[in-house]
Amino acid sequence: MIASNALRFALAAAITMPALILGTVAPAEAFGWHRFAACDSPAVLRTITHRFSIADRNVLHRDLAIEDYYNLHQNRYMPSTDTKFIARRYCHGQVAMSDGHTRTIWFLIESGQGFAGVGDNVEFCISGLDPWHIYGANCRSVR
Repeated sequence: MIASNALRFALAAAITMPALILGTVAPAEAFGWHRFAACDSPAVLRTITHRFSIADRNVLHRDLAIEDYYNLHQNRYMPSTDTKFIARRYCHGQVAMSDGHTRTIWFLIESGQGFAGVGDNVEFCISGLDPWHIYGANCRSVR
């Protein structure tokens, strides 16, 4: 009886406690209790900053870094429905770059689309820094 109650308590704690997996997501997400990240979420901004540094080092070779974010706001939200299972939040704002320029950033947060379905996926495009138009002309696919 005591072991059974202890097991129930441990399971409830694992489901509801905001223990982080892969840096940003609680296991409660698997039960539909996931909090969808906001545009100015520190975890989202860290992800963008980290991924941009990798992209600059390996692809752009411009010795650039994101120094700060300004005027971040949501420009569109697409909730999950019966036919669209992935909720998406479209955001944009300004980024201050290490070269002294301020550029427009467009990004998309997809709920529950992180690695192995855990966490959110973030796709971003900085105007003028997508030389192969991976996100379309003028970052169209993440607007």
